[in-house]
Amino acid sequence: MLVALSQDEADAQNVVKTVTGLYGGDEVDVVLTHCFTENPEGASATQLSSIKHARERLEDAGYDVEVHERSGNPAEEILDAGRELDADLICLGGRRRSAAGKVMFGSTAQSVLVDADRPVVLSPGRRA
Repeated sequence: MLVALSQDEADAQNVVKTVTGLYGGDEVDVVLTHCFTENPEGASATQLSSIKHARERLEDAGYDVEVHERSGNPAEEILDAGRELDADLICLGGRRRSAAGKVMFGSTAQSVLVDADRPVVLSPGRRA
């Protein structure tokens, strides 16, 4: 399973709840991924609190977890990672937006949902 995370720790908590609600730790391997759109400091995904939180919680629950990072357009990179890993499922967090907010700002989650060639689970998020 490919689990795409933003830098928001609250979103990571929601995604972890979704993953643990879908599968037991012995049923699926998890690849956590974060896509950097800008990274002038050269940070690693493993340094992000959202990734640290999700990895710790999932490993404590018995999941095998790997961390990958990517750079570029988040939706495109998530879709590419799903194909490259031949992920059975893509899980990502979403923010609740108004209809106007979706039109004005777009949505990584919406793009992934529309363009994915495999199942996608969108974890409920908080209002943006």
